[in-house]
Amino acid sequence: MKDYSYVSHLECPKCGERYEENKVQQLCKCGSPLLVRYDLEKVKANVTREDIAKRPNSLWRYHELLPVHDEENVVTLGEGMTPFEKLLSLGAEYGLKNLYIKDEGIIPTGSFKTRGASVGISKAKELGVKQLAMPTNGNAGAAWALYAAKANIKATIVMPLDAPQITRKEVYVAGGDLHLINGLISDAGKVVANLVQNQGVYDASTLKEPYRIEGKKTMGYEIVEQFGWKVPDVILYPTGGGVGIIGIYKAILEMQELGWIEKGKFPRLVAVQAEGCAPIVEAWKKGEKESTFFENSTTCAFGINVPKALGDFLVLEGVYETNGCAIAISEEDLLQAQKQVAALEGNFICPEGAATFAAAKILREQGWIQEDEHVVCLNTGLGLKYPETVEIEGVQTLQPGQNFFVNN
Repeated sequence: MKDYSYVSHLECPKCGERYEENKVQQLCKCGSPLLVRYDLEKVKANVTREDIAKRPNSLWRYHELLPVHDEENVVTLGEGMTPFEKLLSLGAEYGLKNLYIKDEGIIPTGSFKTRGASVGISKAKELGVKQLAMPTNGNAGAAWALYAAKANIKATIVMPLDAPQITRKEVYVAGGDLHLINGLISDAGKVVANLVQNQGVYDASTLKEPYRIEGKKTMGYEIVEQFGWKVPDVILYPTGGGVGIIGIYKAILEMQELGWIEKGKFPRLVAVQAEGCAPIVEAWKKGEKESTFFENSTTCAFGINVPKALGDFLVLEGVYETNGCAIAISEEDLLQAQKQVAALEGNFICPEGAATFAAAKILREQGWIQEDEHVVCLNTGLGLKYPETVEIEGVQTLQPGQNFFVNN
């Protein structure tokens, strides 16, 4: 009988130390995040791309390459296989013949954080976790609280006071233990670290458990599968904690080893940040392997307001190894892109996702992206979750029976 998962062990990308995956593990003793490894030879012998294609449209279609052994432990709301669409009007505007959106707003909980929550909570359930805690800029906390509710795990969520309102309501309605902090996600992280240390709660902070990456990497598998098992030329990703870009790079490497895609052919990965919080961009410009804390960070694209990411060295590795780049976008440009994507294509995207479109436009103008290249922009959440980013001006209030003329 075939195994549900071919997970093998956990490995430190910095010092190479190996850990068992069937016990609760957090960071390596050297302080690095851990990565999940699989017996790819066994996967290759037991699973084909054709097998995958016959399965339900859920991220769990790739279950052999996910870390949960027993299907009964899978906690799912039907997430995965989000829309992947070619944008003709916007592409013409930008001078790109093959511009695509991977729309993670159309997913349970309304953001790509759902993927990490589904896999992370499923593995936590399998490991017998009863209570978890995490700092969040909003969407991750919302997703983990909702999935934790389904798994009957208590979730303590700490988020900044000015995180999007809807995300705190998602935590609250799920019965999560919600706390607000008058500060940044880095301040929330210190509170959670204290809770973990003193009360032995499972730490679900970004990259402090190894399984969130595994959920996020399914975006890479899906993009390639939806693209006919081909690799696009460029993938632009809004980068805060950076788990999405780390995951997509990991997925590409795994698919190459499996023989599912051409070896050595990588999409150029672009880490997109806001000018008000751009630690990865600053490090990339200097050719450094790690970033430094970005002081006084601020942006309306709240999900990427992360002044120092624990996995910054993994993000930068993905960018360097694929000949990608890192770029910072102004508030004005990302809000303009948000309006443009909605007005030309009908996609109301989040400000973080909008930053990737603004980046594609700039990189095309600079000649870094060519007209014929296949370019994928990741929209990581639903625009409806950020109503404060859209200001309505000049709308006329009518009285009953009042007529008006439509401008042609």
